[in-house]
Amino acid sequence: MSITPESALFDRAAGAFHGLALGDALGMPTQVMSRADVVRVYGTLSGFEPAQPDNPVSAGMPAGSITDDTDQAIIVARLIVEGGGHVDPLRFAKELLSWEQDMKAKGSFDLLGPSTKAALDAVARGTDPKEAGKYGTTNGAAMRVTPVGIAFSFNADEPDRFLDRVVESCQVTHDTTVGIAGAAAVAAAVSTGVAGGSLNDVFDAAIAASAAGARRGHWIAGASISARIGWARELVSGLDEATALDHIDALIGTSVASQESVPAAFAVLALTGGDPWRSALLAANLGGDSDTIAAIAGAIAGSVSGLAALPADAVRTLRDVNQLELEPLTRQLLTYRTP
Repeated sequence: MSITPESALFDRAAGAFHGLALGDALGMPTQVMSRADVVRVYGTLSGFEPAQPDNPVSAGMPAGSITDDTDQAIIVARLIVEGGGHVDPLRFAKELLSWEQDMKAKGSFDLLGPSTKAALDAVARGTDPKEAGKYGTTNGAAMRVTPVGIAFSFNADEPDRFLDRVVESCQVTHDTTVGIAGAAAVAAAVSTGVAGGSLNDVFDAAIAASAAGARRGHWIAGASISARIGWARELVSGLDEATALDHIDALIGTSVASQESVPAAFAVLALTGGDPWRSALLAANLGGDSDTIAAIAGAIAGSVSGLAALPADAVRTLRDVNQLELEPLTRQLLTYRTP
């Protein structure tokens, strides 16, 4: 059976969405653990694991469970489709607050991150949604932005239209130079992969988009995410996996800060050559904000390699454990994409 350009495009787009969920679920049990504790408890994490009962965020979650990273990306995707290609900030704020209430009702500890929570509390108090996100610097926008990369094409020579779509998905919670730069890097990388770009192309797009994104939003002091992505790639060059993970942990960092977790994901991609399973798995072994780092790495690697490159048994687990049906939403997102 021949592969048409349309089917190849869908395979890469579906690879991005499923790669995000794959990394999210692999990193779920190790989130908020130190790198040393991950090694002590798991040795080397080699697949889906249930959360340890003492994990303050994911305790009680079975192996293969997704977290807020995938849930919020699905919300963004749905709002893009329902909004005719645009994310309405007030509607987005309401959707995120509703999601958190549902999580609390289920007894989940996996709730909104610090920047998102602060911004949505401000909206609830009557703050204009366009002003609520002016202090958001964490990776919440980057973790959920993959649908923007699927739906819209990035052109480094004319980035503004693409960045407008990125900002729509950021503004209510992360309307800062740092928040937008991190999200722009991930979205442009995914978009470039979906378009058929190589891993080198993905890095170039991320670096360019992040630099352009840093000129949007409220200024926040912080290191350049664009520069740190390039540096992260060089940092792991020639290292074995265990040494590289230790370097990522010690030098790049694995916290919720965008300047750490986004470059950390790109370092993992460089380390694996863009292999989606290995990228997600190695990121999960980092600890820290491992579910988000693995979700970002998995989404970008999946956009380059496609859904067919993801282990079929792992994809089945994701679908069965979480009742995920990402293909219809992926097809709807692609209707907004132009060459």
